[in-house]
Amino acid sequence: MSREDTQRTIRCMVAKVGLDGHDRGAHVIARAFRDAGFEVIYSGLHKAPDEIVQASVQEDVDVLGISILSGAHDTLVPKIMDGLEEYDAKDDTLVLVGGVIPEEDRPGLEEQGVAEIFGPGTSIEDIVEFVRENAPER
Repeated sequence: MSREDTQRTIRCMVAKVGLDGHDRGAHVIARAFRDAGFEVIYSGLHKAPDEIVQASVQEDVDVLGISILSGAHDTLVPKIMDGLEEYDAKDDTLVLVGGVIPEEDRPGLEEQGVAEIFGPGTSIEDIVEFVRENAPER
């Protein structure tokens, strides 16, 4: 059995939360994750935090990437983190946030359990490598 046969596929959900309709970056990340060999689920636009939590739990994802450009990250991301906690999935899910997140808002999101925040200009290779190195073992 080769090493590739024994490696499991990382399951990722790329999610758009709230009324933010900018999804180009989410599509780019979803395609990059697919090309990296990850199994990718895209939530589509305008999802409520509870819808994202439900889908993440039902799909048993390893990684939840939240793309948000609306400026509502301090409101919507904590609701997702609380939902994951409620379903006892927070510790088993690597949560990433992508978008324009002001420096002063980052510590609060990290305290909520967000593993990393990727802003504009972050290389795709860096994001994929971060996921490979930090996706939870199951």
